[in-house]
Amino acid sequence: MTMPLGLDEERIAALASHLIRFETTTPERINACADYCADWLEQGGVNVKVYENQGLKSVVASVGSGLPVIVLNGHLDVVPGEPDDFAPRVENGRLYGRGSYDMLGAVASMMVLMTELAKDVPDCTVKLALVPDEESGGERGTGFLVEQGEVGDIAICGEPTDLNIALQAKGILQLVVEATGVAAHGSRPWLGKNAILEALRHYEKIASMRIFEESTPYFERPSLNLAKIQAGTVFNQVPDRCTFGVDIRYLPGQKADDLLRMIRQALPDAEIKVHFHGYPVDTTAEHKLVRKLQAIAGTSFFGQDGSADTRFYALHGIPAVEFGPAGAHHHGPGEYADIPSLGRYKQILKQFIKQAKDDMHEIQG
Repeated sequence: MTMPLGLDEERIAALASHLIRFETTTPERINACADYCADWLEQGGVNVKVYENQGLKSVVASVGSGLPVIVLNGHLDVVPGEPDDFAPRVENGRLYGRGSYDMLGAVASMMVLMTELAKDVPDCTVKLALVPDEESGGERGTGFLVEQGEVGDIAICGEPTDLNIALQAKGILQLVVEATGVAAHGSRPWLGKNAILEALRHYEKIASMRIFEESTPYFERPSLNLAKIQAGTVFNQVPDRCTFGVDIRYLPGQKADDLLRMIRQALPDAEIKVHFHGYPVDTTAEHKLVRKLQAIAGTSFFGQDGSADTRFYALHGIPAVEFGPAGAHHHGPGEYADIPSLGRYKQILKQFIKQAKDDMHEIQG
């Protein structure tokens, strides 16, 4: 028998459902959602500031004053889906819909929390950053806000973690590698040099590097994905050029510069360009505020294989963690958020905020 939802959970689920219907996959729809969130928070008594950067809006809402400054971060953009994915529904305590788990359920919990804090003001500062662009890299959203000084003593990104806490995240190094060959007639391939085969040899050299066998307490190994390949124009010609893209997720403690240098040394005949780089996250479990959050949540620390907006805070020395509600199937069919966990998530954050002042005194003392 399904347990009935509480009023708090129903309110969060209703707000999250409304956010899902915005279908925030384009700048126009993301901005419309940001405007709605700003208005909703202002009506709830929360101070709101709206930023715009490169055509995309971010919302920073704040309550309270003094230290510590706690930043809650949630992204409004979602990955594309089928039309039915943006028609949310509630079944058996689950909210189904694109972005319910990643991460509009967490956003709704945070928004409801901010209106509660506006009525019962904490003796610290709480900022809620609602951002675009996380699914596309984050530079135009959280990256921009951090540059504007919208930072704090800890940052909590509400990514889907099933109420566990991600202390670490792998770095990103995406490379474009070009292999060259010699063109020839397709019926006489021995007269040429096939660039596709050369590219495959290049990839095998990269994959065999010992750095991809290293591990840490949170990660079994780095990851290497052959993501793209482009070569050839016709069947009856040996291709003389082949370009492929690799997506490397390297471990905290490893250095992208060292990795790139080793790959270039292993492939002296290839042209190698950096397509994208994102730093890893390596937040210590010993930080007082991080320990407090873990004690209240009563869950585990772990390392996140993917990347999130935590990296922008970590780059500035700010302890940053991923911590969000439970659910499943983000970026895929049948995505859902567990509604009771949305209420639990809000309560954990509220208790953490109420107790954070004591830990800040210890940090400063």
